[in-house]
Amino acid sequence: MAKPGPVLITTVSGALLGALVLTALPASAAPGPFAHGHGSASEPGPLREGAGRDTAAPPRTFAPRSSLTPADTPLRTGDGYPRRTDLAVPPVDPADKSIKLGLAPYHSLAPRLNALQKLGNRVSVEVAGWSAGGHELYLVTVTAPESARETREQERMRERIENAPAAAAKDTRLKAAYKTPVFINNNIHGNEWEGTDAALELIEELATATDRKTAGLLARTRVYLNVTANPDGRIAGTRANGNGFDLNRDFVTASQPEARAIRRIAIDKQPAVMLDLHGYVNGTLIEPTTPPHGENYEYDLFLKNAYANALGMEKAVNGLGYTPAKDGVRPAVIPFRDEQEGWDDWPPIFTPQYMPFQGAVAAHTIEFPMTVNNQAYDTLPEAELRRRAAINVDIAGAAMRATLDHTDTHRASVLADQIETFRRGAAGEAQRPVSEETVPGVPGIGPEDVYTTTFPRAYVIPAGGSWGHPRTKSGGASAVAAARLVDHLVANDVRVGRAVDGSYVVDMRQPKRGMANVILAEGRDISADVSTMYDISGWSLGLLWGATVRRIEHGPVPRVVRPVHAAAPTGSVAPFGDLLLRLDDPKELAAVNALLAQGVRVRRTADGAAMVPASARGAARVLADRYGVVFRATKERGAAPLERTRVAASVTAGELFALREMGFEVVPVSTEILNAGFDWSTADVLFVSRGLEYGKLTPAARDALRASGAGVVGIGSAGAAFNAAAGLLPATAVAGNGDANGVVTVRNAGGAITGGAPGHSFVYAPLWFTGLGAGVRTEQSYAAADPLVSGHWRPLADGRGGPGDAAGQASVVSGTAAHGAPVVLFGTEPLFRDHPKGAFAQVGRALLTR
Repeated sequence: MAKPGPVLITTVSGALLGALVLTALPASAAPGPFAHGHGSASEPGPLREGAGRDTAAPPRTFAPRSSLTPADTPLRTGDGYPRRTDLAVPPVDPADKSIKLGLAPYHSLAPRLNALQKLGNRVSVEVAGWSAGGHELYLVTVTAPESARETREQERMRERIENAPAAAAKDTRLKAAYKTPVFINNNIHGNEWEGTDAALELIEELATATDRKTAGLLARTRVYLNVTANPDGRIAGTRANGNGFDLNRDFVTASQPEARAIRRIAIDKQPAVMLDLHGYVNGTLIEPTTPPHGENYEYDLFLKNAYANALGMEKAVNGLGYTPAKDGVRPAVIPFRDEQEGWDDWPPIFTPQYMPFQGAVAAHTIEFPMTVNNQAYDTLPEAELRRRAAINVDIAGAAMRATLDHTDTHRASVLADQIETFRRGAAGEAQRPVSEETVPGVPGIGPEDVYTTTFPRAYVIPAGGSWGHPRTKSGGASAVAAARLVDHLVANDVRVGRAVDGSYVVDMRQPKRGMANVILAEGRDISADVSTMYDISGWSLGLLWGATVRRIEHGPVPRVVRPVHAAAPTGSVAPFGDLLLRLDDPKELAAVNALLAQGVRVRRTADGAAMVPASARGAARVLADRYGVVFRATKERGAAPLERTRVAASVTAGELFALREMGFEVVPVSTEILNAGFDWSTADVLFVSRGLEYGKLTPAARDALRASGAGVVGIGSAGAAFNAAAGLLPATAVAGNGDANGVVTVRNAGGAITGGAPGHSFVYAPLWFTGLGAGVRTEQSYAAADPLVSGHWRPLADGRGGPGDAAGQASVVSGTAAHGAPVVLFGTEPLFRDHPKGAFAQVGRALLTR
């Protein structure tokens, strides 16, 4: 093993932080049950979210700050360092869950950071964005002072590394003068608190240290610290943010403002090394991970740096002297070395698994050892919780300092490997498979660690409709989907160009080809490679977002006439006659719901589109501009009127977010709410995917539901169980492997629910339906051959429940219950974590069927 350098040690006074620590106030009611951290010692075996459903709570109500600010907040450029910000101080919140642990409540952060900025000239603070709940996100930069000219030179060098990597590799001035960026992300799971407090201690140390070692470190390094990535959850003591989202599952989708803020930091600051601080796994867990490894990485470069840095962190953590006998703290664990599987870096949904695509050559999840959240928070004495939290802060600080020391000691090679990552992409070179020869110093590399891909020469995204035919029947939705996908590529710093024919071109000879391939490629079936996965295994936005994406394996690449900074506008309204709006995309659902809310008389066509009268052309123009949707001229009259649908929903946070994104009026419900006497005059449809059991409803609640005539839409096992218990549709739900997930091929029957739907969907704990009774219609079925395109789906031990059993079976069914209410059941996950945008409209159409 390579011997790590010495741990950075600085002698400081704790007077400043001690003076700013607020007296602990009594905690309010303990938080409700939420899923554990990125891993948890209390969860045996593979770490899954129960029965394929996200377990985050529905969102709470916060000030709608996000509606007043850009979704992707730009960071300041051009100024030198320090660049001080006088942060507004929020009111004291005595219910902040951090207080019970002796940790910094959110309201104490602004005054502490204001004071830290005054400790000399090394600390800068910026507001990097706002949380879902309207709380400021604080980005701290610690570095030696820079003039504006020096900062501009640093930015030029950063851009040279990405945009001209071959030249950067030979630039002696850059090698000598560029400050290595290190990013430390804290508290992304709100009830994994301690990284924030360790970061505050580190900032003060670096701000006040007078030794030559620290001065040299800051002359060669910029240290960026996201003090709390999830202030909503920190305050409330929840894993999720104010919208109920697990932010550490959101990076490839970036549906949440906190994830978009971190994405902006990654792009603007281009960290070479990154830490993400979590809890709780005993002993301290330090990535790199077990197989499978993300196939779009330059993994030889990543593993070399991540493993070496992990060794240094392990030495620092173990060197603190905590023991199992004395403190209950076990020695640190490095999964790559110490475990076989189950802690993989395959999906780009986690922060450290996203960062390599933005240039990080070492990125780590760190899991503190001492559990203080969930049941422990509720049941342990406060003194014990504080003892544990203090140990976690100590361990987090040791990991941070060891990383800074390692990065400074190995600065030249870390920087060279970041440049090489970008150079390979720009040159279109093949990846290097890992081995003990290509990654010397990392023991135990075997064929199970080799995951590479062959990048295509380019991807082409037609601007609308199918290839070369932008005016096909569903071209409007395809244009909207194409624009969404292009804007997402650009937001992730992927280079996109526009061809002569209007198509979008992603030339894969670019520095961030890995990011482009993560978004656009179909992905890979890894079912045979490992027995279990930590989380999802398939995610292709190219297949799931509703756009047409063509892969060009070899040249020629369509000639690009201009670079794209944003997709071209797609909205339009026919100049005369009645109007047809396809309902194939969530933005089209949002538009039709807006029309219905305005009282426009909309009718539904036989294939599920919306016919809008010519008298609403003015409203249509506004919506075409707002959503980018296309209103075409039509002579259709419509089969039936569409009415505003009010939804009573017992769903996951991601599904609730997606429903509201489509413009539905949603009222969250539960078994308790219905039993308390729910007013069904306020709802037209019941949507069930979690937390509502028909068998636990009182007779009065059952009678009220049936008498209301409300339709029912069910997703997954909870929806199927509700259907069976209520006796709605004669259909038998068959459960596949509960650990299965991924992108699947489907066949759509067309009509009111799956007309215009894409040929792919997403599954998590998939279901299918058999024994369909009279009047039950198959709206969609799994492909007749193996339906899994990418992901992980094995049969169970007895051979049942695999994709072979699902092949050709009904994945979505509909019908009418005996009491006349329409019912639609999904065995897929069309709204999963607000992610598979192309499948959203199937749910929207189902809700409008009444």
